[in-house]
Amino acid sequence: MTIESMTEVYVYIFLTIIVLFVYLYPKNPLTPAFKSFKQFFTSWKMILHFAAIAFILFLNKIELTIEENMSLDYDLTPLFYGWEGNIVYTIQNFFHNDLLTTVVVYFYVVVFTSLIIASFLVYLNEKDNKLFYTFCYAIMLNYGLAIPFYLFFPINEVWAHEPAGVQFLMLDVFPTFETEYRALSGLNNCFPSLHTSISVTLCLIALKSNNIRWKSIVLISAGIIIFSIFYLGIHWIADMIGGVLLALFASYIAQRIADGRFSLRKSKTEQFTQDKTVEQ
Repeated sequence: MTIESMTEVYVYIFLTIIVLFVYLYPKNPLTPAFKSFKQFFTSWKMILHFAAIAFILFLNKIELTIEENMSLDYDLTPLFYGWEGNIVYTIQNFFHNDLLTTVVVYFYVVVFTSLIIASFLVYLNEKDNKLFYTFCYAIMLNYGLAIPFYLFFPINEVWAHEPAGVQFLMLDVFPTFETEYRALSGLNNCFPSLHTSISVTLCLIALKSNNIRWKSIVLISAGIIIFSIFYLGIHWIADMIGGVLLALFASYIAQRIADGRFSLRKSKTEQFTQDKTVEQ
């Protein structure tokens, strides 16, 4: 299998989401999808949250334009290579296989996006508004917090750092990646790894779902996606660690916001209890 354009990517994403829903809801997969869209388009609150996510993604796109006009005279890539040496090279060469490359590219490019879209639909269908909003906030935080790092911490992808000796295996399956997909991600926007942070975030939130099939899909897919960032020669180990930390922080704060506990002002009950304690 080869991917020649983003149009093909969108088709694969659409088909993957259909397969996911057939697996999750085998009796009647179309009904849950319909219910999800109906609930979404009849709730202004949900639409506004989705618009906020779109705005954050737009800022992420603008970041690439801002970065092009910045004149940073430093590059942190040699520092990362000095810490890690040839770890990514070793991983890539140990597992290198043509069939595996195809599978890994599919998960990195297609399944990753499919899971993000499916997450909204699954939580809507199951009327789990708490998880829906938690996921919304977590996505915003992941992308929003990553932008300053991408602006001021330029770190090239592993394959682009010649001493690392790593191949960019993505091109074996998606030969037009640099012209079709690259506009969505800068070459030196490595730390933290958003593929890692979003994948871990997906897992942390899915674990709170009552849908066992959904949990298993997300956990297995996330593992493959995180493996793919090394196998394809894209990310450093430090990028992955940064992505995990970002996911933990974003998921925790998102959960607090969704729970209604994230406030600078104490509730009246808490204030009353504290005042009574002081009086005693």
